[in-house]
Amino acid sequence: MSTQSGKDGATGGDPDVPGDPTAEPVAGNGKGSGPEGSATSGGRATVAAHANPPEAAGPGGVDPADGAVPVDGAVPVDGAGEPVLSAADREAVTDRPVFVIAAILALAIIAWGVLKPDSLLSVSEALLFDAVIPFGGWVFVLTASGFVVFALALAISRYGRIKLGRDKERPEFRTSSWVAMMFSAGMGIGLMFFGATEPVTFLASPPPGTGLAPNSDEALHTAMATTLFHWTVHPWAIYAVVGLAIAYSAFRRGRSQLLSSVFWPLLGGRHTGGPLGKAIDVMAIFATLFGSAASLGLGALQVGGGLGAVGWIDSPGSGLLVGIIAVLTVCFIASAVSGVAKGIQWLSNINMVLAAVLAVFILVVGPTVMILNLVPNAIGNFVRELPEMAGRTGATGGQAMQDWLSTWTIFYWAWWISWTPFVGMFIARISRGRTIRQFIVGVIAVPSAVSLVWFAIFGGAAMDIQQRGTDGIPGNGGADLYQGGDVSSEVITFTMLENLPWFLPAAIIVMILVSIFFVSGADAASVVMGTLSQKGSVEPKRNVVIFWGVIMGAVAAVMLIAGGETGLDGLQYLTILIAVPFVFVMVGLCVSLWKDLRSDPLILKEDEMRRSLEEIHDERIEERRARRRGLRARRR
Repeated sequence: MSTQSGKDGATGGDPDVPGDPTAEPVAGNGKGSGPEGSATSGGRATVAAHANPPEAAGPGGVDPADGAVPVDGAVPVDGAGEPVLSAADREAVTDRPVFVIAAILALAIIAWGVLKPDSLLSVSEALLFDAVIPFGGWVFVLTASGFVVFALALAISRYGRIKLGRDKERPEFRTSSWVAMMFSAGMGIGLMFFGATEPVTFLASPPPGTGLAPNSDEALHTAMATTLFHWTVHPWAIYAVVGLAIAYSAFRRGRSQLLSSVFWPLLGGRHTGGPLGKAIDVMAIFATLFGSAASLGLGALQVGGGLGAVGWIDSPGSGLLVGIIAVLTVCFIASAVSGVAKGIQWLSNINMVLAAVLAVFILVVGPTVMILNLVPNAIGNFVRELPEMAGRTGATGGQAMQDWLSTWTIFYWAWWISWTPFVGMFIARISRGRTIRQFIVGVIAVPSAVSLVWFAIFGGAAMDIQQRGTDGIPGNGGADLYQGGDVSSEVITFTMLENLPWFLPAAIIVMILVSIFFVSGADAASVVMGTLSQKGSVEPKRNVVIFWGVIMGAVAAVMLIAGGETGLDGLQYLTILIAVPFVFVMVGLCVSLWKDLRSDPLILKEDEMRRSLEEIHDERIEERRARRRGLRARRR
């Protein structure tokens, strides 16, 4: 049981932190629905053991820094003997201020984009490329690497054994489904189109300061290392930090599954449950909505480009693109309302199977030996060039380096950070029951390994075609995929497939994969926005999930109709601007999480055991000294 002493030890409360007004305990009644941890099991309430009984709660309900996670896995009950639900497991109730403010802001941005799409683009572009990135780029460079160090330090520390839930709680999803859902939400669709595009771009146009000849073997090595730098350890460490903080706060401490609730140990309930906390949650909804809408619109453009590449249409018009968005929106709403355990898990598993089939196909029909050789080569080059890549700033290299960083590395770090509210919260939602070490290793190592293999296959095949198409040797085959940078990502992908056997079935699989990746990512976003607007409930109400899903599809369609790719670019830039305050939010989140972990019941018990052992050790040493003094006295 809890190792605290006195009154707080009896109730499970933390003597240093008052109650959490955002996490009210609810007595289970054996009814309801939801995943493990909800009252669903045979009419018997099964709840998280980290919620406090009412007498231990502070003025608003559950004491969030409670130390009330029983080390023996016991379930707390109220005065009537009923189990007490944690804040994350309670019935969904709409947080009206958060919901209304987020909805009004969303509609205002839609109106701006419809009435003046060029203005939306110019303002957001000016703020991002003329102010944030040139003058604040160093902040993104430092913090991105800092989050990697922080996550790895937690994984190898004594805190790595702490469970995200009760000590005896088992993971809600099997590992394969967990990885598939995490991957689909995090960057699955990005890998589909940048898998070939980014390595080819860095091959044909190496980063400034490297002095490499375009399309050379040396440029190929740097291209793979730079691509892995942008898509492996750093982005997933950023996601891991936010996901871990939310999962620990919700499933271990019994707070609401909200980004604002993580800051309880640092700010207290007055601020986390007040305007500051609600502002954080509104920003999280805002970033999730417009980031997902922009990706949905881009996905429609990419599917339309695929239909044109296979010759089924001449060029995708606005009507076709809106139709694609409408179909995808209906699909992801249907998946979202069916729940994480059904729709999202099922779609993610299909994604992984189709992606594996496509990757094996390209490996077999493409330059197989070159791809296999590229895997260890890419790992070695990534490790060798990591310090240089992580330290690139505009301090050297002049305007060329500044422009390149703004387009690639700093832009990527800002983009990943802007997506942390969505991806981090979703990863937290599906990670209940895992230890901190399992969580960090799973979130960083597994997707990074998959990304390595994916870029080796797609990038290797594309770079082989690019080198053979630009070497000047007649009859050597290949094609210039890059074409001076004047082609879009989907054109490079489908052109690569055209230079391989069985183009049509491969292109169809790509379009299906793109669609399913977007559906699985967008329905996860709908669930996350529902959770954020319903006080952190892990099972938001269907009407709220449907509302945000419809708004997401409407934003993508309206911006496409009003401004085409220009309107979507404005949305992307606006979403990334949200990353500016989120950098400081994430730094504070790390401090708050560290403070929380230091008072975890498991850590407190270990500290107490260590103190007891030290006392016993000191007593035995004193006894030995006393015996020696007695022997000396008798000899005298």
